[in-house]
Amino acid sequence: MDNDVSAGSATSTSTLGHLALGLTLLAFGVGHTGVIDNVAAADASALATWVGGVALFIVGLLDFRAGNAGTGTAFSGLGAFWFTWGTAVGAEVSTEAAGLFLLLWALLALTLTASSAGSGLFGQGVYGLLCVSLLLLGVASFAESGGLAKAGGWVGAVAGLAAWYGATAALAKWPTFSGRAAGRGVTATG
Repeated sequence: MDNDVSAGSATSTSTLGHLALGLTLLAFGVGHTGVIDNVAAADASALATWVGGVALFIVGLLDFRAGNAGTGTAFSGLGAFWFTWGTAVGAEVSTEAAGLFLLLWALLALTLTASSAGSGLFGQGVYGLLCVSLLLLGVASFAESGGLAKAGGWVGAVAGLAAWYGATAALAKWPTFSGRAAGRGVTATG
C-alpha cells in the first residue's frame, strides 16, 4: 500500500473497532449468562473468530497506520484474543488451562484500562469491565464455579453494551456520559 494513501481516519476505524468489540463481547457475555435457552458462549465462536478476531485485528492495523497507537494496540491485541478463543472453542483443554488463558488475557485488558486513563467512561469503562469479566471467568474455570462464570458473563455483556453504545453514540452524535455530544470531539473509547 502506498504511504500516501489514507488508511481511513482514526475516528472511523475506532468507531468500527468499538462496534466489533461491542457485538463480540455482548454475544460472548450473554452466552456465559445462560439467560437465553440453548445459547452458550461457544455459540459465539464464529462471531468471535471473524468479527472480534479478524475484523478487529485489521481495524487495529489500520489504526496503527493512522498513527493511533492506543486503539491500534487495543484492537490488534483483542483481535488476537478473540481469534484464538473463537478457533479454540471445542478443543479439549483442562479447566486450569482455560482459566490460565482467560487470566493472561485479563492482563491485556488491565493494561488497556490503565493506558486509557483520561479517555472517559467508555475508554476505561469498557476495558475495565472486560478485565473484570475475564478475571471472573478465569477464576470460575479454576474453581469450576457456574455462578462466577455467569457473573463474568454479565460483566462481559455490560462491557459489550457500553462499547456498542459508545460507537453508536459517535456515529449518531448522541450524548455520552461525559456530558458532551459524541460528535464534538468525544470519542467512544480510547
